[in-house]
Amino acid sequence: MYSRIATKIDAEDKTLKDILHEQKYSIDFFQREYRWQRGHIEQLINDLEGAFSANYQEGHERAEIENYNSYYLGPIVLCSKGDSQSIIDGQQRLTSLTLLLIYLNNLQNGNSVRNLVEPLIRSEKFGQRSYNLKIDERTECLDALFERGNYSINGSGDESVQNLVERYNDIEEVFPPDLKDESVLPFFIDWLKEKVVFVKITAYSDENAYTIFETMNDRGLNLTPTEMLKGYLISSAPGSVKVNLNHLWKSNMDQLHKLGKQEDLEFFRAWLRGRYANTIRPGKKGAANEDFEKIGTSFHSWVKDNTSLIGLNKANDFADFIQSKLTFYTGIYCGVWTQAESKKQQGLEHVFYASFHGIASSLSYPLMLAAINESDDPPTINVKLNLSARFIETFAVLKSANMRTLAQSSIRYTIYSLVKDVRGKNPKEMASIYKQRLRDLDVNLSGVETLILHQQNKRFIRFLLARIADYIEEEAGIPGKFEDYMNDEISKPYQVEHIWEDIYERFKNQFDQRDEFNGFRNKIGGLLLLPEGTNQSFRAEPFDRKLPHYLKENLLAKSLHQKCYERNPNFVAFIKRTQMPFKAYELFNKDQLEERTSLYHQICKRIWSLDGFDFISNQARNSNANIGK
Repeated sequence: MYSRIATKIDAEDKTLKDILHEQKYSIDFFQREYRWQRGHIEQLINDLEGAFSANYQEGHERAEIENYNSYYLGPIVLCSKGDSQSIIDGQQRLTSLTLLLIYLNNLQNGNSVRNLVEPLIRSEKFGQRSYNLKIDERTECLDALFERGNYSINGSGDESVQNLVERYNDIEEVFPPDLKDESVLPFFIDWLKEKVVFVKITAYSDENAYTIFETMNDRGLNLTPTEMLKGYLISSAPGSVKVNLNHLWKSNMDQLHKLGKQEDLEFFRAWLRGRYANTIRPGKKGAANEDFEKIGTSFHSWVKDNTSLIGLNKANDFADFIQSKLTFYTGIYCGVWTQAESKKQQGLEHVFYASFHGIASSLSYPLMLAAINESDDPPTINVKLNLSARFIETFAVLKSANMRTLAQSSIRYTIYSLVKDVRGKNPKEMASIYKQRLRDLDVNLSGVETLILHQQNKRFIRFLLARIADYIEEEAGIPGKFEDYMNDEISKPYQVEHIWEDIYERFKNQFDQRDEFNGFRNKIGGLLLLPEGTNQSFRAEPFDRKLPHYLKENLLAKSLHQKCYERNPNFVAFIKRTQMPFKAYELFNKDQLEERTSLYHQICKRIWSLDGFDFISNQARNSNANIGK
């Protein structure tokens, strides 16, 4: 027999402060892994920034936050037994919000207007300080992030710890600069604590808690925007085809759900923004949401309010929207595009590259779909995808190389105006537009010359070195290994390694101060990609002792050794053809590191040359010419 309390279930709305302030939650062992990726963090922060900015205006007093709109972050399910509470559903969101709170706490250091968030992150009970999510194996990492804002994994962290560090770094990269302003930050923190709300569902037995969890995940707690859009479209179509439309809709959604549980939402936002949306909320505080934001939060309502824009004027249009348009774009999203993101394919290489270093999916996905027309044949579709991905990759590299933010709030107008410019265009027109937009930027690849490795750009540096190494290998007739260079799942993943040993005393004759030495040692020209463990055994050795080991590694590392230029005709021919200043070294001091930095810069200029857009667009003309023969 169950007690009355064991069979009880409570549901109530709670703010983030209610959920986390001086609370302690345990998590079952089988649910402990933290698996959010960069895209999840980007979407969360973009949504929070948009919801806050729609209310905040300069001149507001903090008391006015009480009248700001709330932002709903879904249900969480808890099991409460005695004094203990365990999280059954909601760990991913609460962990991510904890990382955001740690970042905000660190951001406030030295701020003249403090807003205490520590009790939402960690608190003391019975003389023991612990985090709101009590998972012992995360404590060391969270302590480091809380105290210093960084944590070194050194290849030994488990999946969750590695993701915690990477997602914290993502937050640092994508957090909107406007919200960091000393006059705005306290408002945002107040709003986050008091106006971000959940439905807290509490069960008092494991059996009831997991029944609720399974019901929510298997049958759905509420109708999603996708389900509401389906109901609207099919109900508006001719009665004779409704059954078939329902089957076709389910088939398309099944394809999307194979990619992810909520991939249907991502798809509809990308498709509707890319192909139909015309407006975006202005940057001024308190401005009303427009097409871009409305599609992000409730695309089903936006479609109902914009039927003429979409071409839904009569019953048959609704049927065609599902039979033709939905099926066509779902096929691209789930087929060639997704496959090209997961494995490098000839003619779609930049789709693969951009999946490692690009911009927020809320901006990149609409751009990828914007130019594609239903009348496009498969070769043209591939060319259009590759052109858009090349722009995204090049744009992101230019920004990152010059230490400019890629936060959505900073680039959303640039990218969204581009979405409208390339919408429906042919490959030649797209190439022209993309090249001009890149010329108009106030940055170029000269930033590579001053690029310095630090904690926040480590992933970008790895990407940059991987592209350089892959490029010179392919140009020298060697199969490129970009996929291996960026793959953390192989037995010995590649890591960014320094050519110089970290021993200042050996370089005192070249540098007056250690800080100057450290900065120079971290320049891009002093870095290589080497398999994990390869450099560890001789990390403290001088260059001449490391040099023989480099000859066993990738071509970028080998090129430091004289023997790389012997009996290697393809590599030598590549150097002669491109006039790249490769050279071998017996010593590697300050001047040599500068030379190597210049070499990397010149390789980058070839990789991301604007001529690449013309090369890709010509592939469409060539394929069409072959079809006509």
